Amino acid sequence: MSRVLFRGALVFDGTGAPVRDTDVSVEDGVIIDVGSRLDGDSEIDVSGHTLLPGLFDCHVHVAVSHVDMWRHMQTPFSMRFYEAERNLAATLRGGVTSVRDAGGADLGIKTAVQSGLIRGPRMQIAIKMLSQTGGHGDGTMPSGDCFHLMPPYPGSPPGIVDGADEMRRRVRELIREGADVIKVATSGGVLSPRDSPRHAHFRAAELEVLVEEATAAGRFVMAHAQATDGIKNAIRAGIRSIEHGIYLDDEAIQLMLDRGTYLVPTLVAPLGLLEAADEGVRFVPAVLEKAKEVVDVHRESFRRAVAAGVRIAMGTDSGVTPHGRNLRELELMRQGGMSPEQVLVAASRTSAELLGVAATLGTIEPGKFADLVAVEGDPFDLATLPARIRGVYVDGRPAFDSGPDRRETKNYSPAVPLRGDPIPERPQRFALEGE
Repeated sequence: MSRVLFRGALVFDGTGAPVRDTDVSVEDGVIIDVGSRLDGDSEIDVSGHTLLPGLFDCHVHVAVSHVDMWRHMQTPFSMRFYEAERNLAATLRGGVTSVRDAGGADLGIKTAVQSGLIRGPRMQIAIKMLSQTGGHGDGTMPSGDCFHLMPPYPGSPPGIVDGADEMRRRVRELIREGADVIKVATSGGVLSPRDSPRHAHFRAAELEVLVEEATAAGRFVMAHAQATDGIKNAIRAGIRSIEHGIYLDDEAIQLMLDRGTYLVPTLVAPLGLLEAADEGVRFVPAVLEKAKEVVDVHRESFRRAVAAGVRIAMGTDSGVTPHGRNLRELELMRQGGMSPEQVLVAASRTSAELLGVAATLGTIEPGKFADLVAVEGDPFDLATLPARIRGVYVDGRPAFDSGPDRRETKNYSPAVPLRGDPIPERPQRFALEGE
């Protein structure tokens, strides 16, 4: 196999080491060496740029494109699959090379990416969020009609469960359908019509069965958890990550520290709802009231978690916010008390650890897959970083032409996947020498 050399860049490797001027050598999609005076069969000139590890978003919904419920009801069911292709490509172009889909994407979407049929980042999928009757996943409206943002269909079973026996059966069904991770709502939420983000959902016995079944199948569990008691119940049950974590208190933070639980804050999500309302999307008053209520308390909970040393991974709830703008979350994390270096580690190495893929992803080190992001200018100016991405590489191959429109390149072909991965082909910019 030929060896490709990324030459001339500064490298932020995600290990905690300082940025340094070095080269990165890649063979067969894997980083072989990081150092000076390396050689290769061909070169990619990245001088004047900083290479970052491929970035993660641990909470996306690629089959959801917006939060306009009336518009959803007027859209044919199968449109979500075509929109998912666009959303995945936008996510990849935006510098995110690995995602954990928190509901909506099924095994068919993941397989389409893995096989090279469509372009997108590496994926783990939850398929569907599990919710109690009247919980965050129950779309029953005051009229009695039910709106399914993520309706059941073959390959995506219903998400409403009540009682330990139903919980056990549904977890097994999700695993049968290809779920890499199990997601559960242990509290109410903002978008759901008839619950409160302050109220805990599911009893301890139901959550214990969920974790027992997931663990038996080698799956982690993620919890939509906004209410204080819902957060604590999830941690005590052994759930690996708290998503959102809006109403954290001192006891919840200490439990997270004691158990090694991760926080995926999605700070941009409530802001996205308010921005959608400003742009003309109509929400019922209760949803807007909840969104306004949580913004400040969410930020303060995050600040306290950061100060205490809770493990932070990056996630956005994209779908609630536009796909492709995922890295807007980075500046919000910095404003919440993390240094820019800590934010980039959270979006790379720590996120890889959360997803259980740190052996092959998350840092720029020999033996890791060559997922790389080339950034022009200061990599620690997080507010402007999304606009300065000039190259995205999966397995060492570019994902798009780095011109102003960042067009996808042609001749797309898959690599040997890690739970499903694409390989985009070469762009004109940063082209291999001699091509």
